[in-house]
Amino acid sequence: MGAPLASWPWASLGSYKYLLYGPLVAKVAHAWRETGSLPLGSWCLHLLLLLALRSLTFQLWFSYGNMLFFTRRRRVVKDGVDFRQIDAEWDWDNMVILQTLVAAVAMGSAAFPAVSELRAWDPRGWALALLLHVAVSEPVFYWTHRALHRGPLFSQYHARHHSSPVTQPFTAGFGTPLEALLLTLAMGAPLAGAFLAGAGSVSLVYGHVLLFDCLRCMGYSNVEVISHRAFAAFPPLRYLVYTATYLSLHHREKDCNFCLFMPLYDALGGTLSSRSWGLQREVDQGMNDRVPDFVFLAHVVDVVSSMHVPFAFRSCSSLPWAMRPVLLPLWPVAFAFMLLQWFFSKTFTVSFYFLRGRLHQTWSVPRYGFQYFIPSAKKGINRQIELAILRADKMGVKVISLAALNKNEALNGGGTLFVNKHPNLRVRVVHGNTLTAAVILNEIPSSVREVFLTGATSKLGRAIALYLCRKRIRVLMLTLSTERFLKIQREAPPEFQQYIVQVTKYQAAQGCKTWIVGKWLSPREQRWAPPGTHFHQFVVPPIIGFRRDCTYGKLAAMRLPKDVEGLGSCEYTMERGVVHACHAGGVVHCLEGWEHHEVGALEVDRIDVVWEAALKHGLTPA
Repeated sequence: MGAPLASWPWASLGSYKYLLYGPLVAKVAHAWRETGSLPLGSWCLHLLLLLALRSLTFQLWFSYGNMLFFTRRRRVVKDGVDFRQIDAEWDWDNMVILQTLVAAVAMGSAAFPAVSELRAWDPRGWALALLLHVAVSEPVFYWTHRALHRGPLFSQYHARHHSSPVTQPFTAGFGTPLEALLLTLAMGAPLAGAFLAGAGSVSLVYGHVLLFDCLRCMGYSNVEVISHRAFAAFPPLRYLVYTATYLSLHHREKDCNFCLFMPLYDALGGTLSSRSWGLQREVDQGMNDRVPDFVFLAHVVDVVSSMHVPFAFRSCSSLPWAMRPVLLPLWPVAFAFMLLQWFFSKTFTVSFYFLRGRLHQTWSVPRYGFQYFIPSAKKGINRQIELAILRADKMGVKVISLAALNKNEALNGGGTLFVNKHPNLRVRVVHGNTLTAAVILNEIPSSVREVFLTGATSKLGRAIALYLCRKRIRVLMLTLSTERFLKIQREAPPEFQQYIVQVTKYQAAQGCKTWIVGKWLSPREQRWAPPGTHFHQFVVPPIIGFRRDCTYGKLAAMRLPKDVEGLGSCEYTMERGVVHACHAGGVVHCLEGWEHHEVGALEVDRIDVVWEAALKHGLTPA
């Protein structure tokens, strides 16, 4: 048996814990059916509305804090939130559930006035609530919080809350039932006092609770919101409201800054950190910012998957992308954002992580997959990519890797356009295809003596064909262009040219069980593969597996080294810790400190070099 109030009684229910709201929903539904209209006089309805608004408050603060293109320079703790912290905080809303249930019991009692008996607004109640917050909630929270940092109380009740290395708005709700009850007392005391004095109002309930949540989220956002100039202009303000830096110091050092919202009580109790204001000024001025060493330049795939970005929904971005029905109602919002990006946006920072002291960031070109196939959009997309490269060069970024369609041969020659146009670039431009080829080639069993290759005359197809023929593996290259085929065949050493064979129809591969797919395959085209065929892929988007008697490989990818830090989002459909091979190729380029660009055609002789370098640095096949 653990300590009382140290674990949640509904922990084993998983997502079924939300059934605890069932009685409230049932009461509202019953009243609605009885009256024939929305029961605005029911406290149960208002509690459910307040629940929705509170959840939205936490979500909006989370989104704001993780919009790195807005907040990167004002982040307090520079580290990222990793998967371990995300999983630990998964049930952060247990606090909200408990507080809603406590409120339902309190408001259901005979002593609590009905909604119909209350005013919408009563300034006396607001004034009294403010007085009680300052005189009751703040000191009670301060002293109980200090008590939780002593002896066994900390290990039993408060250590879990402090186990999160980087505070987030959701961290504010992460803790034990005892901590949630103490917060409920701090939040509820001013409301109870105002209602007992006969000065309660509906607006006070909504306003006080949401303002309480906003202040909690602001402190836990890990982003400095209040300017240091405000404190310089009016020094007493620093004792009336805390900041994200102020709370972050408490979270890390654990022996200072215990207040709820008002540092005045830390000053009176002798627990105010002397670093609070100086560090706040440094963070607010952007002195905590850092230039990335490596940038992966991605783009948005489609409208629905755009909601997979880390600043949208953490429960979504921390798992491989999959279509979830709950996201469908948000499609119009995502579509509106697409239009805004199309006309007004520029390349922005999406996510980051650290690897061996190096800062790696993902930037996104504000364009969606389908736009890359609109002829009139080509110039604008290249301009966006060019500006991103020039920005990286100006900042001092060492390597920038182009993702997926950003390195399309028809678009910019695999990055050659930018390198030729700006020959004095210091940043190394990389397409990462060499490692992509290496991953595909190392998936092929050593016993294979023949492969069927589509997308055969692309950069990757050419390199794969030339590499395999040197291993005396027969390559059936599907292409209608004899000119392109002969050009590639002549690149092979004379003694190996016989292993590269042109075919013009899928029927030619009826006896080949190893297909390397660089071009989309329809169900009709897939039917020509014999049973037991394995499809290796480097086509974007990946083909759909229609054949149950065949197996389908995923897009080329590699798992980042185990010592990666602050990684808390999945790269599209990839598993946790896994990135596309072109991303991994840029990582290897950065770790090795190579000074050359990697654009245009692949150098076949470098495939094994890049593969061995990747393994040396701890990257492994996914």
